Amino acid sequence: MSKSRRSLDNTDLDILSALYKDARLSNKELASQVNLAASSCLERVKRLQLEGVIERSSLQVNFTALDGHIQAIVSVSLTNHVRATFDTFQKELLPLPEVISIFHMGGESDFLLHVTVTDTMHLRDFVFNAITARSDVKHVETALVYEHQISTTLPRFD
Repeated sequence: MSKSRRSLDNTDLDILSALYKDARLSNKELASQVNLAASSCLERVKRLQLEGVIERSSLQVNFTALDGHIQAIVSVSLTNHVRATFDTFQKELLPLPEVISIFHMGGESDFLLHVTVTDTMHLRDFVFNAITARSDVKHVETALVYEHQISTTLPRFD
């Protein structure tokens, strides 16, 4: 968000920390954790959403339960550095069912793709068909992910 935003107080940060750890908390549970009345807590959450501090809630899925037995990071360098090429690359790859997330990078690689696939043949076919077959791709490297952990601790810089 480009406009200036009010400073977050400790209560706002406590709300964010609790929701960052578990976005499924009911308002009543959240209010109890941050020592607020439920109505005050709900008002603060709505304000944090309106101000763009809380952008959305998401679900963490066990990909193995969906037959995503392999995760990988695919490093991609593009042939040119034109904005339209970058935008098209992201727009076309993000909706693919194998793609968990895309990171636009500075440095040697232009993108890192976090993907999940059923097996090594699926990974090979995905890389060949969705990435290296593209004329805008110059270089690809794939690294297997052995384990993936996501922090439930909100970064706080106070």
